[in-house]
Amino acid sequence: MQDLSSFCRWMASAVLFCAPPAIAQGAAPETAPPLFPGGALISHNSVFTTRGPALDAAKQQTSGMPPTGPAVSLAELVREAEQNNPEIAAAQRGYQAAAHVAGQVSALPDTQVSVQQFAVGSPRPFAGYTNTDFAYIGFGASQEIPFPGKRSLRGQVAGHEADALQIQIESVRRTIIAKLKATYFRLSYLQQTLSILERNDKLLQDVQQIVESRYRVGQGNQQEVLKAQLQRTKILQEITMHHREVGQLQALLKQLLNRSQETLDIQTEALALRNMAYSASDLLSAARQQNPDIRSQQQVVRRAESQVDLARKEFRPDFNVQYMYENTDRKFRDYYLATFGINLPNRGRRRAELAEAEAGREQASKHLEAELQKRLAEVQNQYVFAQTSAEQLRLYKEGLLPQSEGAFRSALAAYQANRQDFETLLSSFLDVLNFQQEYQRELADHESSLAQLEALTGVTF
Repeated sequence: MQDLSSFCRWMASAVLFCAPPAIAQGAAPETAPPLFPGGALISHNSVFTTRGPALDAAKQQTSGMPPTGPAVSLAELVREAEQNNPEIAAAQRGYQAAAHVAGQVSALPDTQVSVQQFAVGSPRPFAGYTNTDFAYIGFGASQEIPFPGKRSLRGQVAGHEADALQIQIESVRRTIIAKLKATYFRLSYLQQTLSILERNDKLLQDVQQIVESRYRVGQGNQQEVLKAQLQRTKILQEITMHHREVGQLQALLKQLLNRSQETLDIQTEALALRNMAYSASDLLSAARQQNPDIRSQQQVVRRAESQVDLARKEFRPDFNVQYMYENTDRKFRDYYLATFGINLPNRGRRRAELAEAEAGREQASKHLEAELQKRLAEVQNQYVFAQTSAEQLRLYKEGLLPQSEGAFRSALAAYQANRQDFETLLSSFLDVLNFQQEYQRELADHESSLAQLEALTGVTF
């Protein structure tokens, strides 16, 4: 593109050098009267100066963006997000809380301690203990004991739930990192295209000088000058829209990194094309084994299976043991009381609980199947997109970009020699501009697709 700009400046200088002295000083020939369609006359100076103040003021406005720091690599931002992102920290705390549940539900019920007093003839506590033959003070303890195996199954249910939450930490981490990468790639695309637009604005300014020079020597018309000015204004509009999206992406990046919004904006590095080093079958196999959402759902299925085993075990009775010591008057011997109790489960209620647990197990299995199919489909879609995107990038780099630049050089030379109309020149210029932006957009989309594959499969490119 710098070669194109230099070429345009050379062409503009050549036109001015070859122009008659009066024309070089800005005098308009009689052969090119500046008329609008309605027939109103305008001065040559107004044609050549309408672009200046408005464009310069607008450029000043769009350049007033927040300051940026030095370029930061994506790897640095990933490490920062892993350390500081509050969603990842919340997932970690959620697992830590769930990890303590198994110890609670698998423990014995609380032991009950009792103090008992029995007397005859008075409702007051401990009254009559010394004046009646039938009075005592007792101390006892009781303990409920679940049927063997129930406590361990309850612990398994809670343990599988905690394991699912632990795996979800990785799912949250990958989701945040994939979102961070996609935002980074999009921001890099915008920053690259801003440079492209600014370079093309300078290039179009050179083209505009050639158009104006041709107009002065009577080889062009006013419409060509106005079209060149219009195209520069359109480029400025694109720059303004890009600045707006850059600001939105900067806010999102700072949110993901848990940075203050008042900090310096982030400057990205230029994107580089990464190659696809895995086949579709490799990626699908990796997703089956390493995708955290699939693995988390597998733990949910195991939890449901343990819940079914526990529901079956609930048909077994629980036990209660109690022991009490009773102290009486010295004239009588002390009493020692041991009690063993069994609760009889309500089998109708237990059957309903078992049916509920079995239905929950089937539901969890279907959720696992759906999650597996969903993630594998996403892997396949992203793989196809990445492959076709890489081919598109090759076509841009080896074909469309050099061909469009060559066509523009040829059109510019032909236009200067009065062998080409301005419409063809402008069309070739727009081809260069559009292909350069499309290449950067395709590159950002390709890298975002690879980031999604990394999140889905756990592999790195």
